[in-house]
Amino acid sequence: MRLDVVTAFPDYLSPLRLALPGRAIDRGILDLRVHDLRDWAHDVHRSVDDTPFGGGPGMVMRPTVWGDALDELVPPSADSAAERPLLIVPTPAGRPFTQADAHRYATRDHLLFACGRYEGIDQRVIDEASTRMDVEEVSIGDYVLIGGEVAVLVMAEAVVRLLPGVLGNQRSHEEDSFSDGLLEGPSYTRPEVWRDRPVPAVLKSGDHARIARWRREESLRRTAQRRPELLDGADLGPADLETLRSVGWPERTD
Repeated sequence: MRLDVVTAFPDYLSPLRLALPGRAIDRGILDLRVHDLRDWAHDVHRSVDDTPFGGGPGMVMRPTVWGDALDELVPPSADSAAERPLLIVPTPAGRPFTQADAHRYATRDHLLFACGRYEGIDQRVIDEASTRMDVEEVSIGDYVLIGGEVAVLVMAEAVVRLLPGVLGNQRSHEEDSFSDGLLEGPSYTRPEVWRDRPVPAVLKSGDHARIARWRREESLRRTAQRRPELLDGADLGPADLETLRSVGWPERTD
């Protein structure tokens, strides 16, 4: 996978060369390219923003700078038969980023992240880019950050860990929270007793069916307590419903 990131603060993206993403780069699985937006600035001050039309606080990122950056990375004359790159624009005005998005992005050949700052990127940049790229404006939560770089770190890590060959154990992400629409249950390791708190006996039983059922029940309980809205779209069997009833969850009537 090729992953381009355009940002006014390229050093912000240095963590992408650490841990699993760094390993993916070393193995040739990930082609990471971080670009300094100011390289496409047109004035001696390397400015990338200007005052907004219509007045108001803050500054807006210039379309002239962003347009030239995207033109160089994805030329308008690019092969139309090839898969269109996916331009991802982090913004609090975007739709929520989910694990399903991470899986979908992981199937793409080329992702391009555009890190906005200030009051965001001139909307014409997004509109024009959509004529030659797939474009998605996404949010990592209902809060406002200083810029898009932190959101890119979050999304890029969520995507890269799903690429084949990155994780040592494929089951690691197959059993993650949200992979089946529910939260993952608790995990335990040695020692068996720590500060008078023992590991649940079922996990030491060697009975794989009992362990699988226990994990499912813990996943359901945690989801009901912390993210009950996720249960509305979950595929629940009779045993699942019995577990949920035991924690006071109202049975669905549909």
